[in-house]
Amino acid sequence: MIPSLRHLLATLLLVCPLWAQAQAMRYAYPPPESGSDVRLNYYWELLQAALDATSPKWGPYVLQASPKVMNTGRAELLLTTATDISVMTRTTSVAREQALRPIRIPLDKGLTGYRLFLIKADTQAWTDPVRTLEQLQLLSIGQGATWVDTEILRANGFTVVTAPTYDLLLPMLDSKRFDLFSRGVNEISHELTSGSRVYPGLAIERKLLLYYPLPRYFFFPRTAEGERLAQRAEEGLRLLMKSGKFEKRYQIFKKSILSELHLSGRRVFKISNPLLPAETPLAERELWDTLEPELRARP
Repeated sequence: MIPSLRHLLATLLLVCPLWAQAQAMRYAYPPPESGSDVRLNYYWELLQAALDATSPKWGPYVLQASPKVMNTGRAELLLTTATDISVMTRTTSVAREQALRPIRIPLDKGLTGYRLFLIKADTQAWTDPVRTLEQLQLLSIGQGATWVDTEILRANGFTVVTAPTYDLLLPMLDSKRFDLFSRGVNEISHELTSGSRVYPGLAIERKLLLYYPLPRYFFFPRTAEGERLAQRAEEGLRLLMKSGKFEKRYQIFKKSILSELHLSGRRVFKISNPLLPAETPLAERELWDTLEPELRARP
């Protein structure tokens, strides 16, 4: 092989991977809010599976956390301008869907809407007598200032105490700045394990469960590139649903998070979600989990 041709081939071998990487679709998501925060790992692994499923059609991609630290409010603002991140997973609302492009597939089949409470262990006696929604409303609930849940709870007559970041809520609960820290069943076990290292007096309340419809979606910027990223992700999610891989992943996820929780026989309080957009696919029952077997009281 003549030297010039050998040099050209060597150059192409070096350049082609770089060119392919430059052409890859880039999905950057917000980093965890703390070093021990693994609450969203399931969602990013699900997105990775969806992108893998579409690689034959759409080509390479890069999925990674942004190196910039940001709280959820900041992340949402950055996503609206397609700055630093290109995707996030959040529960939905009318305002959020107006500002961002949603994929209306509930990623955890609505599990986030099933709420348990972190409490100070010595306050369990405060909730034992609760039998009505009015009695539950007498207890204050801690939430993040930018969380959709805050508006939902206030609209349903609850007193909500807020903090600007997630990391501030556990010390506030520990110091009894509020009575209950409302958490999704998909979040609470890990948060108790992690939080108890610093605040050993925390516990999961044993008698109550609050529910409101609260789908968690992937959101993208309302830009041409954001639409392209969303189309690929939605196509991948629907391929996973069609093949049964979505349900398989969900069942493994559900089993892992509910195995340590005691849901059977809890007193369930259902409230409305006035922030739910009209386009929410509530009628598509296969997209939702009722948790009926898990909530049924055992004989």
